Amino acid sequence: MTNMNLRLFVLLWLALTSLGANALFSSGPLDPEQAYRFSARALDAQTIEARWDIQPKYYLYRHKISFVADPATVKLGEPALPRGEEKDDEFFGRIEALRGAVVVRIPVSVGAGTFVLKATSQGCWDGGVCFPPITQSATITLGASSGAVPPAPTLENAPASGDESSQIARLLQGSGFWLAVITFFGFGLLLSFTPCVFPMIPILSGIIVNHGHAVTHARAFTLSLAYVLGMALTYAAVGVAAGFSGTLLSAALQNAWVLGAFALVFVALAFSMFGFYELQLPGALQARLSDTANKQGGSLPAIALMGALSALIVGPCVAAPLAGALLYIAQTKDALLGGAALFAMGLGMGAPLLLVGVFSRSLLPKTGPWMQAVNKFFGVLLLATALWLVSPVLPAWATMAGWAALLIVPAIYLHALDALPPHAGGWQRLWKGVGVIMLLAGTALLVGLLGGSRDPLQPLDFLRGGSAAAVSPAPTFERVKSVAELDARLAAAQKPVLLDFYADWCVSCKEMEKFTFADPVVAAKMREFTLLKADVTANNDDDKALLKRFGLFGPPGIIFFDKRGQEIGDLRVVGYMPAKEFLAIIERALRER
Repeated sequence: MTNMNLRLFVLLWLALTSLGANALFSSGPLDPEQAYRFSARALDAQTIEARWDIQPKYYLYRHKISFVADPATVKLGEPALPRGEEKDDEFFGRIEALRGAVVVRIPVSVGAGTFVLKATSQGCWDGGVCFPPITQSATITLGASSGAVPPAPTLENAPASGDESSQIARLLQGSGFWLAVITFFGFGLLLSFTPCVFPMIPILSGIIVNHGHAVTHARAFTLSLAYVLGMALTYAAVGVAAGFSGTLLSAALQNAWVLGAFALVFVALAFSMFGFYELQLPGALQARLSDTANKQGGSLPAIALMGALSALIVGPCVAAPLAGALLYIAQTKDALLGGAALFAMGLGMGAPLLLVGVFSRSLLPKTGPWMQAVNKFFGVLLLATALWLVSPVLPAWATMAGWAALLIVPAIYLHALDALPPHAGGWQRLWKGVGVIMLLAGTALLVGLLGGSRDPLQPLDFLRGGSAAAVSPAPTFERVKSVAELDARLAAAQKPVLLDFYADWCVSCKEMEKFTFADPVVAAKMREFTLLKADVTANNDDDKALLKRFGLFGPPGIIFFDKRGQEIGDLRVVGYMPAKEFLAIIERALRER
């Protein structure tokens, strides 16, 4: 399933569950305080940002919004109100209605320290009910300098649409416990069809195959369930920890040393499948535990641990459901619902793996030389998993060389270079043909590597010469290293700003650069923005502050600002997005500049 299809499925599931939640939990107009959630914060010593998170089917009158400060010694300037949709109102005539996330910048001309901002507003429900004016307040502490870091967004002031993680956080907040759990199980099922889950298949299949040809369906299910439960519990536990701490755990888990260590584990497992050695406990310990292990249907704790490690390393670290649950946990501290939702998501991701585990043995020959071939096949898959695992931290040439070797060496074992006997059967000819194709593909990678290409999917692009130079390259970004530097760039910007969060270990970030930013039409449109990049690879204090400011738990994340430096709150992009969809987003951002 493509990333575009996954996104459509996620949005469809979100829409359906939101409709169900509205049908189950709402009747009649909401209380005004719930319909118009108000919050405010100090951006710097001279600017306040006020925000209303307006529920669907409700709106505010633009001309009925006003602000005062208490004490009156604090003087406020003219607020910068966004434009609304024009509407004929039976009481006020032609008005502008504000819906969704309404963000207002208020200058402070005189004053400092702590004071109370009082906001008066009036609005209506589309069902035919209008409310009297209401006054809502927030305590504001003005910073001593413009470099003060604003607090992280809350669920009340998160963007109302466009940012899937914020939408999913609201789903957790607004739905019942079991509806949220069932919804996240559905998210997990959708994620199970993405490439990030594929590396788990050879790991689990290899475990089942290594348990011998006599393994029953019940025992295979038990082993698979241990693996899936280890994965699901890890998502729940690590998700709750990340939500409370707000730290980017994926950065610690996806550095070169950690990825290299786990890749070596997969390489060791692969060599064992090739028959170079056998991985087993020392004789004395094995004899003591053999009876217990047999009764338990295998080393269940070890298999659960392998599932946990798989979840940490090859799982989707910033997929929208995971990021939304982390945002919900971080802001509400509701670890029970957040953890249960993540556990359900892990079970959903593992449901197809249960089928793989149960039928991996029955779909393969029971005895004979085929078993050696099956072991070697899973060994190659484990090597491919190891290479895929470390590819984000390897130079491009090393990755290409690795894929070339992984194609050429198995091709030789498939007799790609050997003559077939005169009376060779159909299977021999088939596997020789597969070997020849792998040999040619591996050779193309080597030739491309020597010719200067660094794209495994287009190894011979260097042969196109002048035509390759005509392809529009990805636009150039300017780096920002801290919140203060970002604020300075936003203040000086003369056109809309696009801020891209990136890390060297982030696979989706590189996919955005390679497939989305490099698209000629997208690249041309992006040049109408001031392009900034926040590289959070190091995960230092400045990186954490940048992520926290926008309520992000990791890259990729793209934030849009208008030419006044104000975030366009409903146009965030979290995770990978194909070029066509991203083009529609940046065109909307240009219209709202």
